[in-house]
Amino acid sequence: MVPKATVTGPGRQRVAAASGDATPAAVEPSTVWAEYLAAARQLDGVRRSAAAAAGEQARSAEAAREELTVVRTGLASQQERLRELGVPAISLMPSPPEVTEASRSMAGGPAAVLAALRAARGRAEAADAALAARRRFRPGSWPARPRNLLVYGPLALLVPLIQVVVYAATGVGPASVAALICGLPMPAVAFVAGWVGVGRLFRVSPVERLDRTVRFGALVCLVPAVLVTAGLLLALLAG
Repeated sequence: MVPKATVTGPGRQRVAAASGDATPAAVEPSTVWAEYLAAARQLDGVRRSAAAAAGEQARSAEAAREELTVVRTGLASQQERLRELGVPAISLMPSPPEVTEASRSMAGGPAAVLAALRAARGRAEAADAALAARRRFRPGSWPARPRNLLVYGPLALLVPLIQVVVYAATGVGPASVAALICGLPMPAVAFVAGWVGVGRLFRVSPVERLDRTVRFGALVCLVPAVLVTAGLLLALLAG
């Protein structure tokens, strides 16, 4: 029996390749290390992106909580002012379609919620500016003294004006003396009428107290009467 010849070296490789028995070539360690580094860099990039996204969401959520506090405070104050103006409470509540639309606009996460809250804050501030513009033309929103002067002033000038008209029409005579005597207690009457009128014309919330500026009102009612009375007395004495 003749032993089979053993083929070694390149010849063996060519024979193996020809017979289909070739084995995979050995992978170099440098190639494996390069692939490992590329995968590690890719994984680190994904990790950094996820951490950045999580941090951004956390910052958006914190900002949204702060914005929500500001918006709630502003809306509560605005709602109270609107109720004082006579707006029905049901008109100040959102309708179901409005709630649905708001929920849909905030479905994108903390960033979308923050954007919606900032938009709501902008609309609330615009409404506050409109209310402030309207209140400037309403005497009820003025400071107490200028507001009450609109009531005390005309009442304080009414009787002295009548006295001057009577004196100018009749001159020195019984009519002027009668007008002067009848006008002496009228400052007190004007003050009482003004005090009542301030309470009737100007309303405040139940938790507030209406400032009728008593001393200021008494002074407003007294000064014109004293000046006119002194002038008429001098005119009567001179006549």
